[in-house]
Amino acid sequence: MATPLSPSRLVEILRAEGLTVHEVRSWRTHNRNSKGPWGPVNGVMIHHTVTSGTQASVDLCYDGYSSLPGPLCHGVIDKKGHVHLVGNGRANHAGSGDSDVLAAVVDERALPADNETDTDGNRHFYGFECINLGNGKDPWPEAQLLAIEKVSAAICRHHGWQEESVIGHLEWQPGKVDPRGFTMTSMRGRIRARLGKKPTPGGGTGSGSPSGVAYTVRKGDTLWSIGRAHGVTVAAIVDANRLADPGQISVGQKLNIPGAKTTTYTVARGDTLWSIAASKLGDGNRWRQIATLNRLNDADDLSVGQKLTLPKK
Repeated sequence: MATPLSPSRLVEILRAEGLTVHEVRSWRTHNRNSKGPWGPVNGVMIHHTVTSGTQASVDLCYDGYSSLPGPLCHGVIDKKGHVHLVGNGRANHAGSGDSDVLAAVVDERALPADNETDTDGNRHFYGFECINLGNGKDPWPEAQLLAIEKVSAAICRHHGWQEESVIGHLEWQPGKVDPRGFTMTSMRGRIRARLGKKPTPGGGTGSGSPSGVAYTVRKGDTLWSIGRAHGVTVAAIVDANRLADPGQISVGQKLNIPGAKTTTYTVARGDTLWSIAASKLGDGNRWRQIATLNRLNDADDLSVGQKLTLPKK
């Protein structure tokens, strides 16, 4: 159990985690406290909005609607990974859920199946709505997933919680499916990894100056292809380079690749990139990654004794 964050402290810890935070209207005093208690808080709950468009979604979560007044959460996470704060205090987001689930969150252990609605969740959970249609087809941009990870980690870090204190609405209330499009198990794994590092000003994690290898973006590169070639996650590259939009990288752009996992290979007589990829990486089709890592303009132009950098197997 914990005392809820003050508005100023919430903004502070979110920005310290590297998030872009927008304060919406009178969010600091916007709540449903007159309808019931707020706190002690025990966890963070993630939702999807079933809407599209940032402004319309933020307005809906702030105002609510006739049968369910706002705020409908504490913050809205948009497709770019920005956080729009819409409420502070009790919010209409969790509804009634399973007391056994709440007990598991408090104890930070595996969640039981949610099969009851006997406990007020609006009192106990911070709620974040993520803009997504929730139809299983609307994509979840990496920037948005990274923001969910950062929001959750920032709050957990403040309260001394672990990743088990973060749940989805579908794990709390029977019949709910949100968030749909990624698993909460995978998100908790991301949060666990982030909690193992300290946040640094500007949004990176770890301590000291960024470490890793320098990489210059080439035509056809994506963060996914660059990350796979170096054996690191897209999220790690986004974090290390403070990228606002992971989908927007340009030819010639310099990137720091943190914790890149590579090895060195010396070309022997008869080698081709395909044969090297097949023998050393287990997949001949990965010859393109070798070409990318080594800035090879002609994949067939290899010489005996040449040193090549190989990506993680």
